Amino acid sequence: MNENKSAAKSGLNYGLLFGAIMILEFVIGYVMNIDPQTNPTYGTIINVSNFLILPFVFIYLGCNNYKTNINGGFVSFGECLKIGVTICVIAGLLSGIFMVVFNLILPEYMTEMYDKVGKMMVEKNPELTSEQIEMSISMIKKFSHPAILLPVTVLMYAFIGLIHSLIVGAIVKKDRNQGF
Repeated sequence: MNENKSAAKSGLNYGLLFGAIMILEFVIGYVMNIDPQTNPTYGTIINVSNFLILPFVFIYLGCNNYKTNINGGFVSFGECLKIGVTICVIAGLLSGIFMVVFNLILPEYMTEMYDKVGKMMVEKNPELTSEQIEMSISMIKKFSHPAILLPVTVLMYAFIGLIHSLIVGAIVKKDRNQGF
C-alpha cells in the first residue's frame, strides 16, 4: 500500500476552499454594507449555506475525490469521517483566524455591531432595563474575544463536519471486499 493515501490530507484543499468561500461571503457582505439585522434574508442564506449546504457539498466532493482519484475506487466509513472533519476543521480555523484578524484591524466594526445589537434588543424587548442590555452586550463581547472565538468556531465546525460526514459516509462508502 502507498502511504501517501492519507484520508485527512485529501480534505486539505476542500477545507481551504470552503474556508475561503466563507471569508468571501463575509467580505462581500461587509463591502456591500449588507446588515443581517436589517436584511434577515441575507443572514439566513449565509447561515443555511455555511452550516448545511457547503459542508455537505465539500465533504461529498472530498470523499468522492478520495474514493475515485486517490484510493482506487474505495473509501471506508472511517475515512469519510476523517475527510469530513478535516475539511470542516480547516474551514472553521481559516474563518476563525480571519475573523480575529479582521476584528483586530477594524475594531470599530465590532463596536458598531454591539450598538446595533443593543438597539435591536430595545426594539424587540422594550421592557429590558439598560443594565440587562449592558450585561447581554458584555457577554457578547466576552464570546467575541479571540481566545474564545477561535476555539469555539473550530469546535463548532468539527461537530458540523462530524454530522455531515456520517451522512456522506453512509452514501459514498465502498469497502474493499474482505476475502477469507
